Amino acid sequence: MAFTTLALTGIALAATLGQAVANLPANAKFDYQIGDPYTPAPDVRVVTRDRTASPVPGLFNICYINAFQTQDTEKTFWNDPSRVDLILLKKNGKQFEDPDWEGEFFLDTSTDAKRQRIATILNGWIDGCASKGFQGIEPDNLDTYTRSNGLLTKADNLALAQLFVSHAHSLGLAVAQKNTAELGTEGRDTAGFDFAVAEECQQFDECDEYTEAYGAEMLEIEYKQAQFNAACTARGGSISVIFRDVDVVAQGDKGYKYSEC
Repeated sequence: MAFTTLALTGIALAATLGQAVANLPANAKFDYQIGDPYTPAPDVRVVTRDRTASPVPGLFNICYINAFQTQDTEKTFWNDPSRVDLILLKKNGKQFEDPDWEGEFFLDTSTDAKRQRIATILNGWIDGCASKGFQGIEPDNLDTYTRSNGLLTKADNLALAQLFVSHAHSLGLAVAQKNTAELGTEGRDTAGFDFAVAEECQQFDECDEYTEAYGAEMLEIEYKQAQFNAACTARGGSISVIFRDVDVVAQGDKGYKYSEC
């Protein structure tokens, strides 16, 4: 089956591969711990942690990976001569750094050969998430194509997503569409994403795009109190909505914020 012609939902794709995909608990209390991990509250049922952390026994654990750009802690890894060509270059030949996150660089999804090599790396990380006991994957920065000055395309990023979503599904892991509301149902139908993780969709008036595609299979994070309050009024009875500090620091650290509705 050619990846370029895949148009299956996550559930259908999993069935094709003969592996049942874990289901995100609907409207369950959620904690977002992609910074330093800490012990969640007793009634939390869903938690996201970085792939370098361990899952919490008994919860639905989502494993965060930076799938479409590099982490600032991985400079040596990505600049190795065997991988450096996977970093996107600007027209002037310099590496394309995320303007908002210093030390993070866009990955080059523009050819099938590069997508296959990137997917091999990501799939190794996903294997690690599965072996630790995570049930889901949160691949970040799907939207690099919208911020690349035309050097990347939606089709190319979705083609990469198809590769690692297929692999995750073969292991029984659900995969989130992270942000990128403008995809509508394409993330679900083309890439095979199973649920959504939406940051500040209240702030940007785009939450309906996620609920139309994923229904209650959605986790919403707001970073401003007023937007969180509005989101709770609008959707708090049907999906998990939380308020967090933008640096997602550990409980007990300066600046820590967390509320849920």
